[in-house]
Order: sequence, then C-alpha cells, then structure tokens
Amino acid sequence: MAGSDSAKVRALLDNAGQTYATEAGIEIADKPAPLYRLAVLSLLLSTRIKAGIAVSAARELSAFGTPQRMLDASWQQRVDTLGRGHYVRYDESTATALGEGAQLLLDEYRGDLRRMREQANGDVGEFRGLLCRLPKIGPVGAHIFCREVQQVWPELRPYLDAKALDGAKAMDLPADAKELAKLVSEDDLARFAAALVRVALDKKLAKSIASGE
Repeated sequence: MAGSDSAKVRALLDNAGQTYATEAGIEIADKPAPLYRLAVLSLLLSTRIKAGIAVSAARELSAFGTPQRMLDASWQQRVDTLGRGHYVRYDESTATALGEGAQLLLDEYRGDLRRMREQANGDVGEFRGLLCRLPKIGPVGAHIFCREVQQVWPELRPYLDAKALDGAKAMDLPADAKELAKLVSEDDLARFAAALVRVALDKKLAKSIASGE
C-alpha cells in the first residue's frame, strides 16, 4: 500500500479501531449469546441517538443476554434497564421491540442467530433481509451487525458499507470496499470498519487523526 495510506490506516486503528461490540463489553464469538447481544446493540445504535448512549444501554441490557432472558424480563424491567443506560427517548417502543424480537428468534430460530445465518446460506443480502424482520433493526441496524460480525463470520468479509466508505472519503482513502480491504489484514477488518464509521460520524476525530494530533 502507499506509504501515506499505510500511515492513515495505522492511525485509524490506533485511535478509533475499537469495535462497538468491544466498547459495549461484548466479546464477539460464533455463539448464541454474544451474537444476540450484538443484535441488541445493533438495534440500539440504529436509532437517532448518540452512540455512547446506545453502548451504555447495551451494557445494561447484558443482564438479559439471551432471547429467553429478554423475553422473561417484564416490559417495565426492560424500560427501566434502558433508562439506567440513559436510553430514554425511545425506551418504551424499544422495550416492546426487544420482547417481540426475542419471541421471533425463539419461535423461528430457537434463539440462535447462527440458524438465521444457515438459512441465508451465504447470501449476505438474504441474511440482512432476515435480520430486518426483527423489530426496529432495519437496514441501518443490519449493516451495523454485519460490519461487526464479520470478525467471526468470514463469508461477510470485506463488509465495508456506505457509512464506512464515507469515513474512507473523509480520510482520503480509496472509496471502494475491495481496495480498502487490501489495506488491512482480515483479522482487522471489523476494527477497520468501526474506525471508518467513527470518523464518518465525527469530523473532529477525522481531522485529529488526519493531522496526527
């Protein structure tokens, strides 16, 4: 890679290369519980609310870290838990969506998102469509989930969606997913995607990294 691009990528990973899952205390693995917690985080991040608040709420909701535990919690318990994470603007509708989504996962996938992955049979678009059946996930949430889960689901790599490409443009890096993917190892793709999204959302951060501050 070009020297300047190499320096930018190192700076991005060093200064902004924390996945949102890691920030929320989720250790991503190809197992039902962390995958479900990632889906919850993706739902929270997809609303018009600050990412830090969504991450905080996801940490609080870790107490209900499986679809069954989420469903067993009362609606009021979910509302109160979201409130402790300061996720108060959409707390009531989100509490409802979390319960309905947990029920759907239990009914159709026995609470295991890996079964949804199997149903999609390697088709990324099909998987996103299935994921969007969960209330309040939507296309934005599906992109968030895929960006982060590529860490353990290699068939999604490289997953660098439009928001990540916006970050690449902000850093004057190639605005093409395949070209961007050549700049990092496969193991770093999820971190790289998160870093690009972070600079897309935060102009001050992008400027700071670009200037080497």
